[in-house]
Amino acid sequence: MSRILIQNPLAVATMNDSLDEYSGGHILIEDDKILSLGSEGIDVQADEFIDASGMVVLPGFVNTHHHLYQSLTRNIPLMQNQPLFSWLSNHYEVWRELTAEAVSVSTKTGLLELMKSGTTTSSDHLYLFPHHTSDELIDAEIGSAIELGARFQPTRGSMSLGKSKGGLPPDDTVQTEEKIQKDTERLLSKYHDDSDGAMTRISLAPCSPFSVTPELMKSTAEFAIANGLQIHTHLAETLDEEAFCIEQYGDRPAIYADKLGWMNSNAWYAHAIHLNDEEIQRMADTGTGMSHCPTSNMRLGSGIARIKEMLNKGVKVSLGVDGSASNDAGNILMEIRNAMMISRLRDEKYWLTARDVLWMATRGGASVLGRDDIGQLSTGKQADIALFSLGGLEYAGGLSDPLASLVFSVRTTPVDYLIVNGKIQIKNGKTKIDETSLAKTHNQIAKNMLTKAQDNTGIKFQ
Repeated sequence: MSRILIQNPLAVATMNDSLDEYSGGHILIEDDKILSLGSEGIDVQADEFIDASGMVVLPGFVNTHHHLYQSLTRNIPLMQNQPLFSWLSNHYEVWRELTAEAVSVSTKTGLLELMKSGTTTSSDHLYLFPHHTSDELIDAEIGSAIELGARFQPTRGSMSLGKSKGGLPPDDTVQTEEKIQKDTERLLSKYHDDSDGAMTRISLAPCSPFSVTPELMKSTAEFAIANGLQIHTHLAETLDEEAFCIEQYGDRPAIYADKLGWMNSNAWYAHAIHLNDEEIQRMADTGTGMSHCPTSNMRLGSGIARIKEMLNKGVKVSLGVDGSASNDAGNILMEIRNAMMISRLRDEKYWLTARDVLWMATRGGASVLGRDDIGQLSTGKQADIALFSLGGLEYAGGLSDPLASLVFSVRTTPVDYLIVNGKIQIKNGKTKIDETSLAKTHNQIAKNMLTKAQDNTGIKFQ
């Protein structure tokens, strides 16, 4: 048995059902769970004491949409000013150079970046499996997550519709539906854990309506229901996608997805920008969730999602940093702030508050991932906790509401403490990883991929 006692915090936001907040007091962790918490201090023995004076304490953030491998292709000059479809087409030529090592290293980089900004749980959407390399790329991701001690819910992504069949991706990056199903079953058998407190869970995620067949979308939804799995895909991200779906299938993206069994309580969409009132209501009625990715939406000029309307209707809304080639960062605190700020480009009645976006980053994220054991500070829940000191210059003058200060101000230092599954993974802002060495290896792999892509295609990416 091991115990950690957090003492005398400046502010605690529990994100429990009562939205309790308090100052002072304690949080006592025993092994992987929260044993006790409250506004009163306690006198107990512990293996580690954390003086949280001057710190905001929150549930660890839950990131619900990412493409970790894309950290290898940030801000490539050719794609810096392109909208989604051309951005994708050009990136595919670089991503087809992925290897298992590239996936392992980029996963470690991307997850560590998330953890330094307060994330304890992340999903990932890896849908691209180049024919020249190992099929076990999800395995490489999971290995890196285990090494970092991050709670991880990767999605077994898929693409079956290559260029020769009218899709966007090159044919040598897509797979047959038989191969996709076989690998899905292998991954579930080897890694999937649906128990309370699971560190690794597998979800299923066809890439998008324009990169898989309708049959794959439908069979994935049916398989997931039969096996108690979450499902995920991109949806209603751009007007180009909307036009594509209407031309190809005769329906708007959300209606098309609904007909294929994708309006369901185990499903969540990335982006979901271009939805009408009826589609939002349908999501609410079916318990379908979404991952709001404001930075990516701005980066690619995709639009502003109707988050306030979704929240008002009862849609499960979470936050995702999206891939690091369309952000180009993995800082969840920045995503939280941008979610609040972009809402204020709309009419005032649609503005989001600091507490709205923090809820989305915690309880909202847990909900769309199908979990009730994370995302809140409550007795018996998992000890996934982020502690942020507000002693820096960026918070000076902002302590009248410490919790909101964390959102409104721009943090310039890592999280002070990050506890995942009852274990301290970041202490006094320091991780356990040699970040300089990791970045060096990462940069060399990124350079090699870009060079190979230029040599193979003749495209001038730089």
